[in-house]
Amino acid sequence: MGQAHRQPPWPSVLPRPVLDSTPPFPKAASTSHPPGSGRASTDSAWKADRQEGWGGHGGAMEPTAGPVRYQKLLLWDPGLESEEEEEGTAETLILDTWRPQDSSGNEVGGLPGAWARLVAALLLLAVGFSLAVRQLHTQGGSTETLGSVAPPPSGHAHHPGVYHHGAIISPAATCSHLGRELLVAGGNVVDAGVGAALCLAVVHPHATGLGAMFWGLFYNSSSGNSTALTSGPAQTLVPGLGLPSALPTLRLLHTRFGRLPWPRLLVGPTTLAQEGFLVDAPLARALAAQGTKGLCPLLCHTDGRPLGPGARAINPKLAAVLRRAALAPTPDLAGEALLGLLARDLGLEGPSAGPMPTLEPALQLPVPQGILLTTPSPSAGPELLTLLQAALHSRGPSSDPCPPLLQATVTPVSSVLATVDSSGSVLLLTSSLNSSFGSGHLSPSTGVLLSNLVVKSAPNVWACPLILHSSLDDTEADVLGLVASGTPAVAKVMTRTLLSHLAGSQTQAQQGPTESPSICGQGTLLQVAAHAEHAHVSSVPHDCCPFQGF
Repeated sequence: MGQAHRQPPWPSVLPRPVLDSTPPFPKAASTSHPPGSGRASTDSAWKADRQEGWGGHGGAMEPTAGPVRYQKLLLWDPGLESEEEEEGTAETLILDTWRPQDSSGNEVGGLPGAWARLVAALLLLAVGFSLAVRQLHTQGGSTETLGSVAPPPSGHAHHPGVYHHGAIISPAATCSHLGRELLVAGGNVVDAGVGAALCLAVVHPHATGLGAMFWGLFYNSSSGNSTALTSGPAQTLVPGLGLPSALPTLRLLHTRFGRLPWPRLLVGPTTLAQEGFLVDAPLARALAAQGTKGLCPLLCHTDGRPLGPGARAINPKLAAVLRRAALAPTPDLAGEALLGLLARDLGLEGPSAGPMPTLEPALQLPVPQGILLTTPSPSAGPELLTLLQAALHSRGPSSDPCPPLLQATVTPVSSVLATVDSSGSVLLLTSSLNSSFGSGHLSPSTGVLLSNLVVKSAPNVWACPLILHSSLDDTEADVLGLVASGTPAVAKVMTRTLLSHLAGSQTQAQQGPTESPSICGQGTLLQVAAHAEHAHVSSVPHDCCPFQGF
């Protein structure tokens, strides 16, 4: 893909976004396969690619006047002092094998034999060189870990979070790994994002789930179109319990833009729910703060104590729901089985109306640096664009670090993830149960925690994903995506981050993410970008959210 011959609106090294808080998030977990996680069918092929090879020894022989004797020839050994020594050994071997000697020591065969010896020597050198190159490639293809990037075949290395093809970042290492597997299997950013969102619905029930409401923002680099995903208006099953809409919402997004088969995306989450997953630090903290009322036996020990970090949790009822959802031929049927089971649990004949997710054009705001894209009302997208427009007009952020427009007495609990590929396609997803563990009502037939998002809930101030595209007329132009959670002033955080980014692109003074505490509260911000034919991912705090890519 060709480079655009103009100065991009930001530096080659992404500036560090400014976040209004620095919560005590733990170090990210290892990106190795977690116990009980679903394994993609492509794993075996990738393992084969990473196997060590071509380090053995061959045979060589020395010239002597007597009987021919054989020695071992080291075809490829990094310990050799120089390539010249290996070439000399190989050439001597070939000349002697093609040179029978008489008692007087004279050569037999004349000029044609000399040409044959030369050709054979060149062939052996070529074989040795190819084996050496292969060994270098296999050594560079080992599994990546969080925050590190294996050198690509071309030999150049990258900073952590920079990848040749695509990447994903989410709050759970298990789900980032699952998203990467979908990318490697030939999926696009929508496949990876939807699969990771379903994974988070299993392993992070305190922040998201099948009972959650979703917002999304998708930029398609192939078409240049931007699309907003909404779950539709909040609806109520019974007073205090929101209507679950995650399955039809995610199914709609995948039906329109996904590449892999829908059932493929549910393999990993279903396996995690059926065989179990390890409780990570964010879930353990939420359990310790919330208590176990209504959450047993799913998230409790047999004595009623909440599960701690490293404990295994299983949710076979949820696995059964996911298996049935995998068979749904259309988005409107994806959540039908779940709604039927919930109605039985609650003694209802059935919900009065089903979820009404939509896909619609994203809101746009032209700015000197490109086009800003976000989600429509009732998300915080319109407020975000208003703040950005005012700040850009005044050439600086508001003096009030937390404007009254976005103040909230209680911070909504939400979950975010982001995926990007090197061509510039970006998917940002944010979801919420409103409160930690939602309503606290665990459906016994489905293993789903229902939200307490109801009809009269406040506008979704937790949802305002943002994309900056330097030029919608140029599908190869740079793209930046931002999505935040965990603060009552998400739009303000996004505004300050984007302004800092734009200032850094002009001064070249900023060299990466920074963390800035503020009175606005704690939070998390994810940043993804496509720049110079590479995918970039980062977060604030820098260790809050594991990322993976290839």
